[in-house]
Amino acid sequence: MYEDLINYLEGIDPVLAAFYATMFTWIVTAAGASLVFFFKTMNRAVLDGMLGFTGGVMVAASYWSLLAPAIEMSKGEGFTKVIPAAVGFLMGALFLFALDKTLPHLHINFKETEGIKSPWQRTTLLVLAITLHNIPEGLAVGVLFGGVAAGIPEASIAGAVTLAIGIGIQNFPEGIAVSMPLRRMGMSRRKSFMYGQSSAIVEPIAGVLGAVAVTFFTPILPYALAFAAGAMIFVVVEEVIPETQQDKNTDIATLGFIGGFIVMMSLDVALG
Repeated sequence: MYEDLINYLEGIDPVLAAFYATMFTWIVTAAGASLVFFFKTMNRAVLDGMLGFTGGVMVAASYWSLLAPAIEMSKGEGFTKVIPAAVGFLMGALFLFALDKTLPHLHINFKETEGIKSPWQRTTLLVLAITLHNIPEGLAVGVLFGGVAAGIPEASIAGAVTLAIGIGIQNFPEGIAVSMPLRRMGMSRRKSFMYGQSSAIVEPIAGVLGAVAVTFFTPILPYALAFAAGAMIFVVVEEVIPETQQDKNTDIATLGFIGGFIVMMSLDVALG
């Protein structure tokens, strides 16, 4: 079945393939958010473990699927070879830093708000927080598919699909992380689900934009891959890991992180 999927995606426009792949990650987010129809709350230790898993997947994907290919496809030797990856990584982190400081958003614990002051409701701010997580994820998948369209040997459909699978897996707890707190606040199941799944709408948008950009500007591919990696690492360090340290579940969150890293590394090596 996996080989059939790869063969199918190889036969269509890579930009369309990027759209399909990021739609999959959106659907998995919706699946996580749908648990709100069955449960009103989720044990905080379980949520912290799942968020730790999310962080592990994102860190592993940043290296195995993005940074390593970016360095490999860069020309030159020594420091010259790593410059595109270093520059792209820094720009991606600074991009998310700028969004983090300007876009109003609320952390999952409902205690910390960031960005410019806004009269928006806490529900909207929470959705925006998870949306920040999803921008680099969709971009990463799209950039890899764009590399395939540009004919870059280091970019492959299998690698892009593997990354999409990994991102999809870690999107499941992100859907829960939005819908469950909203339900606990007294919002209806339907509205909690709608807000939860809507946080990932940005992924297909970012995926298609990333694929199109690389298709038309092939030389930027190493920078674009590293840009997505830098943005993802920023999210992990700034948002995901601190969120798992708010309660007394640090060990569970750490083990979840290790598990997520192993899963993504194994997927990338075995399938990518």
